[in-house]
Amino acid sequence: MSSTVPTARILVVDDEEPIRTLLAFPLRRDGHDVVTAASGTEALEEFDRVRPDLVLLDVMLPGIDGFEVCRRLRERSPVPIIMLSARGEEVDRVAGLESGADDYVTKPFSVRELRSRVKAALRRAALPAVVAGETPPITAGELVIDPDRRRVTVRGDEVELTHLEFELLVTMAYAPGRVFTRDMLLERAWGGSAYRERRTVDVHVLHLREKIERDPRDPEYVITVRGLGYRFRDTDD
Repeated sequence: MSSTVPTARILVVDDEEPIRTLLAFPLRRDGHDVVTAASGTEALEEFDRVRPDLVLLDVMLPGIDGFEVCRRLRERSPVPIIMLSARGEEVDRVAGLESGADDYVTKPFSVRELRSRVKAALRRAALPAVVAGETPPITAGELVIDPDRRRVTVRGDEVELTHLEFELLVTMAYAPGRVFTRDMLLERAWGGSAYRERRTVDVHVLHLREKIERDPRDPEYVITVRGLGYRFRDTDD
């Protein structure tokens, strides 16, 4: 399969015009259609107008901040969202991921790093569905995962997972009982961990549990293995 990244419409949100220009330039050189917004309110309006394939979202915005914009966008769409911030503390990265972002980049960052993360996010979003009939559904208790249709139901109700949540779930569900370290899950779902924190996995697992577990604090499907990582419930659980 070709590794070519499809061109995309990207919404760049930052309140500083020079930064918007700096971000937009390399993306346009890569062939992407770039739309910009200078505030949280404008970002939401532009999102509804252009329906971008990816959003680069600054945290510090006038009016509605980036965290709230991210939460509102996530309620509307599974579009990949990469948050940008000068605040690099773990609590800020976690807040960004918990608001629904797929990735969190700390300023200052290189153009090379930005392009790498955008390419990775677009590749993940563009991955085709599995060829029908080649992968049977996975059933575990009241959870049914249909890889062909990228569909998950719990107790008969369909739940909407982001691309990353689905990849994490399927990776573990195909090997019930096997322990996956955070690095292994980073490699599988994000294509490597060169720029990413292992805490990223924990946040996405938290969101996944909130969607599929009856009690996320006492999970029956995605089990924490203290000091190592996670595993999907075994037949003996």
